[in-house]
Amino acid sequence: MNERIPALGTLTDRVTLLRKIESSEPEGGTVAVYSALGVVWARVRQLSARTSLAEDARGQAISHAVVIRFRTDLKPGDRIAYRGRTLEIAALADINGRRAYLSCQCSDRAVTG
Repeated sequence: MNERIPALGTLTDRVTLLRKIESSEPEGGTVAVYSALGVVWARVRQLSARTSLAEDARGQAISHAVVIRFRTDLKPGDRIAYRGRTLEIAALADINGRRAYLSCQCSDRAVTG
């Protein structure tokens, strides 16, 4: 996650931050529900895309770098909703150590056939 410090005015994408909340079910399992934390400005960039095979289906695994203003309430496993896609946060990093910007390494999976 070697993301550069964004220049002023480059956080031009509106994204919704989603918090993962796990709750128990009466049958004994758990279910994950995502609750909105808020809508923020971000810079979203696609890094790579590759074809993947899972459960006898073809799909795509796409990685993104998302830069937002620094927050302490995000963690791996949370999600970012962006233009109809749901990006799962894999890792977070403070870009320059000054708690100004947060770089989120995210992944998106889609089944294509």
